[in-house]
Amino acid sequence: MSSHPLTGQTAIVTGGGRGFGREIARALAKEGVKVAVVARSADQLAETVSLIQSEGGQAIAITADVTDPSAVCAMVEQVERELGAVDILVNNAGRLTSIAPVWESDPNEWWRDVEVNIRSVFLCCHAVLKGMTQRRRGRIINFSSSGMPKVSAYDCSKVAVTRLTDTLAQEVKEYGISVFAMTVGPTHTELMDYMIESEVGRKWLPDLSTWLEGKWQPVELAGTLAVALASGKYDVLTGRWVSPEDDLDDMLKRIGEIQNDNLYAWSVRSLNTTAE
Repeated sequence: MSSHPLTGQTAIVTGGGRGFGREIARALAKEGVKVAVVARSADQLAETVSLIQSEGGQAIAITADVTDPSAVCAMVEQVERELGAVDILVNNAGRLTSIAPVWESDPNEWWRDVEVNIRSVFLCCHAVLKGMTQRRRGRIINFSSSGMPKVSAYDCSKVAVTRLTDTLAQEVKEYGISVFAMTVGPTHTELMDYMIESEVGRKWLPDLSTWLEGKWQPVELAGTLAVALASGKYDVLTGRWVSPEDDLDDMLKRIGEIQNDNLYAWSVRSLNTTAE
């Protein structure tokens, strides 16, 4: 029996050409998962696949726009044909270009950030869940994030992803499918570098680099967390938003408290008006 419980499973990792996506794909492949990395940049995908194969893993590259419904359906069909039924979906693809106060933002750029970040997640979930619900198994990991002022499009889209994770987890629970939202702290990725180094970043977020000093986290943490969530050990946390800073084993022990107080989820809480 393999020491890796994920051996033989099939995963799709969007945004797999670089950054978090590449590290998650590598980490899953090291656990024996057959990985399809998906993005629009063929050269970056080729680098990811080459890296995985050099480490003894199995991977294929699929160039696709994950905001295009027909492209997403074709991508999933190719994965099923070449690697097998999809057991794990990691929605990592994302976009952040709108950096400015709302009244200074370009409406088209603002909306495009929102559209890419939530539409891609919806379309990929929609495409893989048809098979997952029939097989009554599967795990979906949606990459989320905490936000900050002047990146409101990205922030709003990631809140939407987190809420979709919550509602979707409730819809698919009866089919044995788990859905998680995960986030990693400040990490040197192209997206973060753009926030710091671009002209708009320097204009509207001039203190970001200084604020992040001492807070940087290694990109590898994304892979470690994704493997843990994909393993099945933490399925009771379905619908929750977690990060590498969370002690998942302690969360398991305190699951009653988490569920009763609706922790690790976006929620609306009001004052307790019960008369004393």
